[in-house]
Amino acid sequence: MRAGYGFCAAAGLMLAGPACAQQDFSKVEIKAEQLAPGVAVLFGAGGNIGVSYGPDGTVLIDDQFAPRTPKIQAAVAALGATPVKFLINTHLHGDHTGGNENLGKAGAIIMAQDNVRVRMAAGSSVMGRAVAPAPSIALPVITYDKGLKLHLNGDEIRTIHTGGGHTDGDSIVVWKNANVVHMGDLFLNGGLPFIDTASGGNARHLLATIEKALPLVNAETKVIPGHGAVTNREKLVAWRDMLKSVIASVEAGRKAGKTLAQIQAEKPAAAWEVPGGFIKGDAFVEAVYKSLSAVPPQDKAHGHTHRWRCRTILPSPKLSSFPPESRGQAALPSSACPSEGAVRLPGQLRRSRRQADRA
Repeated sequence: MRAGYGFCAAAGLMLAGPACAQQDFSKVEIKAEQLAPGVAVLFGAGGNIGVSYGPDGTVLIDDQFAPRTPKIQAAVAALGATPVKFLINTHLHGDHTGGNENLGKAGAIIMAQDNVRVRMAAGSSVMGRAVAPAPSIALPVITYDKGLKLHLNGDEIRTIHTGGGHTDGDSIVVWKNANVVHMGDLFLNGGLPFIDTASGGNARHLLATIEKALPLVNAETKVIPGHGAVTNREKLVAWRDMLKSVIASVEAGRKAGKTLAQIQAEKPAAAWEVPGGFIKGDAFVEAVYKSLSAVPPQDKAHGHTHRWRCRTILPSPKLSSFPPESRGQAALPSSACPSEGAVRLPGQLRRSRRQADRA
């Protein structure tokens, strides 16, 4: 995370929340960095903004704070791009969605994962501060569960949701041909992660998402973090390793019967804590502790709690007889499963698989 990063920008507390409305954005300039033909990143006050531009229109990935919109639009025009046609929100926090209302009024089509719209429409709480419901013009009008593809500007731009981690609505954005990946706040280039447990964030889910992102990234990929400078696969691997280390330490402490305070006293995140950083080591350890204490998700349709169980799934041609939506469940994120090739299946799908194997 960049030096001097303000509380509002780092925490994402807005839309137009009082604390952030008082912040002076007038002296903050928007700087552009070209990553590939037709692909750029914009830096300013708030989350990093990805840009795809060309003959099919301009796509923006996140939009920082509302007061920054005119300068963001000017920076887009300076790239030689047309006004924003599509806007993708990587998650709900206001330092990534604060410009939605302005851009929505200007005609941009807003897209995000399902949970982003739900939480923005209902209002939320970030680090104990209430965030008011967003106006309808600021809400995503196209939402998705696992992802979507945009075939624009000579590239395939994919949004991918594998369960989130920073929140429950995080998306990774991948430019297939340009070999660029925008990670949103699933990855920060500097400092410790912010796990927003109040918005469905979970450290295990974050680790699972990073594991699934790594195969999309090679030595030549340019990785846009939610905050900080554009970086590479090596930094993303280091981020994954940090998550594994801290989660393992906290988990071991819990199994040994230690309290949160006792685990925090051991400083399992100290090696990665940045002096003056937004997230302190103790706060990150607490988020991991809460993540490991979280109960399995409830099935809203049936009112019961899934008890996930790991098992290794062997290829079976008989499974192909099931509809795609059922087969898709066999690829659910599985950070708790110990071995490669293991996935977590809900009871209904386990029964369906056994029936298929007996047929």
